[in-house]
Amino acid sequence: MIALGGVIGAGLFVGTGAGIALAGPAVLISFALAGLLALLVMRMLGEMAAEHPSGGAFSVHAEKALGEWAGFTIGWLYWSTVGVVLAVEATGAAKIASTWIPAVPQWAWVLIFMSALTAVNLTNVRNFGEFEFWFAGLKIAAIVVFLALGAAAIAGVIPSVDSPGLANLTPFLPNGWGGVVAGLMAVVFAFGGLEVVTIAAADAEDPKHAIGKAVRTSITRLLIFYLGSMAVVVTLLPWNSAEVGASPYVAVLTRIGIPAAGQIMSAVILIALLSAINATLYGASRMLCSLAERGEAPKALLNRKNGVPRNAVLASVTFGFISVLLNYLWPDTVFLLLLNAAGSSLLIVWGFIAISQIRLRRTIENPTVKMWGYPYLSWLTLAGIVAIIGLMLNDDQARGQILSTGLLVAVIAAIALSRTASRRRSLRGRT
Repeated sequence: MIALGGVIGAGLFVGTGAGIALAGPAVLISFALAGLLALLVMRMLGEMAAEHPSGGAFSVHAEKALGEWAGFTIGWLYWSTVGVVLAVEATGAAKIASTWIPAVPQWAWVLIFMSALTAVNLTNVRNFGEFEFWFAGLKIAAIVVFLALGAAAIAGVIPSVDSPGLANLTPFLPNGWGGVVAGLMAVVFAFGGLEVVTIAAADAEDPKHAIGKAVRTSITRLLIFYLGSMAVVVTLLPWNSAEVGASPYVAVLTRIGIPAAGQIMSAVILIALLSAINATLYGASRMLCSLAERGEAPKALLNRKNGVPRNAVLASVTFGFISVLLNYLWPDTVFLLLLNAAGSSLLIVWGFIAISQIRLRRTIENPTVKMWGYPYLSWLTLAGIVAIIGLMLNDDQARGQILSTGLLVAVIAAIALSRTASRRRSLRGRT
């Protein structure tokens, strides 16, 4: 459930409209390509995590495969980025809540949500799992109902809705293959969050079994949810309608005639965002704790109570609480600024996962979870990640985001290499 719920976020319910606007009905190809890439990355990550379960997950794997600098770099990159993502998610949830109860300002909602979910993460880890189970269950139920209603409308079994048949699927490539590529860049980030399951599995009673089961089942179900949802949207409605661009799910529910469709989807998106905050904070705190265990973060972060690294949780939520002030000062612009600041670190993390798996597979004789077609699919996955980064560098709108992420990676890597060099000098001085 964590694997499924961790990925189903507001990006699916709202952000997919941008992909449809760019690719038209061919957004199905964009989603299929992005989903295939995510499937392969998850398989690679699962192979390593089943053999080396750790709260540091891909950071630990990078350190084993490439050296301390790589583990330090990817661990701190992930932690710093998801700290910003926490603020983005809390701001998005606050925007929805403030439309329902305008008397409570946006910054106050951010404070309420951050405080409540910090409290959940500070208690026993079982509480985190319980909250995330129900959050994920509600999101999955919403998508299943959406797919059922959409399929019924397409089949023409809803009396008040005329089935459009396949009319809205032509032309299938209104913007050509360039539109598919642009759509791919827009939708690939909707698969972010998969990595949390391998972080969470370290707290399971049987990590190998938990990781194996999650990897084998979650991605295929996610592809059904994602591709099924997009198929319903582009079949029932014209791809270039303003309503689809704004919120495809609301547009479909309105077309079917569901009362208060906008409010229903707002409630679903709010749940998705709260779930994302819960899972993101969990992943960030475990990553920070893993860095501390390896001597790459302050040892004070290792303080645990009931199995929970309390100081790591508090440190990870810091920027989320800083966003309370940002929402107070700039409530109308803070969401966009934070979103841009989050950058494209997902692709960098995926790249490190691919490289680590290619190197570590040589040391694993009989992996519990095997990457398919090794080494060919592993290299193909890495090539796909590099290709998307290259496409973003050639895109005027995406270039700034990928360059800022690259700069952040370079700064963290420089710090890591400096630490390593300093330690070596110190050792030579002692001898």
